[in-house]
Amino acid sequence: MQIGILGLGLIGGSLGYDLRSQGHHVLGVSRKQSTCDTAVALGSVDEASVNIKLLTGAEVVFICTPIGLIVPQVKQLINHLSPSTVVTDVGSVKAPIVAAISPLWENFVGGHPMAGKADSGIESAQKDLYVGRPYVLTPEATTPKRAIAVVEEIVRSLGANLYYCQPEQHDLAVSWISHLPVMVSSALIAACMSENDPEVLQLAQNLASSGFRDTSRVGGGNPELGVMMAQYNRQALLGSLQQYRRNLDELIDLIAQENWPVLETKLQATQRARPDFVD
Repeated sequence: MQIGILGLGLIGGSLGYDLRSQGHHVLGVSRKQSTCDTAVALGSVDEASVNIKLLTGAEVVFICTPIGLIVPQVKQLINHLSPSTVVTDVGSVKAPIVAAISPLWENFVGGHPMAGKADSGIESAQKDLYVGRPYVLTPEATTPKRAIAVVEEIVRSLGANLYYCQPEQHDLAVSWISHLPVMVSSALIAACMSENDPEVLQLAQNLASSGFRDTSRVGGGNPELGVMMAQYNRQALLGSLQQYRRNLDELIDLIAQENWPVLETKLQATQRARPDFVD
């Protein structure tokens, strides 16, 4: 199969590795010629260009650009595609993207692989990035079954765990487990940096280990992606942040009141709940 990838960063580049290993002919498009050259040299794609017309003959196209570029790029792309071409995206927000693209392209299937890393760019791409990771598809009732089946087959071939849901359900869910953690993690780093004593701050930086590494990782990720999460999933994220603030205020009150039994009860409850989210 001839498969196009528009956007050759971590997600698109990793996708290219896996698709090529299965014998597909992979066409890549990026805004920078240097990225195209690197993608070909690394073996992520067979051909690459800054010209979107390279994807004209693709049977399936994955849109792997930043969220804010997905709709504009699709509007440009569909002028060069056969009506039978299946188009899917990997954006971490689904409702506005599906609402904008579905009327423009019948064979569009919204998608989101939950397989990111703190690093970005084609150099960070890796093989088997999607193995064992959730991959969500958000087709509409009018989405052709053939288009869904094509994307489903590719996703399964990546070794990902496939899920289906409505775009709005997706955005609410990821506001809790993806977008909220980015903001919380960022706030944690900012709070630590607000220490006024430079010696204490330096000591904290020297002592930081696995606990801080785990809780700060996503806050140290791609700022552009974080802003777009907030911009395109604004209402759901605001709701999650407000609920987080209520829980944080409750913890502050318990500690201020030295109410250790109730604090322990809350920590026991979160200890029991965590395995439901993380294996």
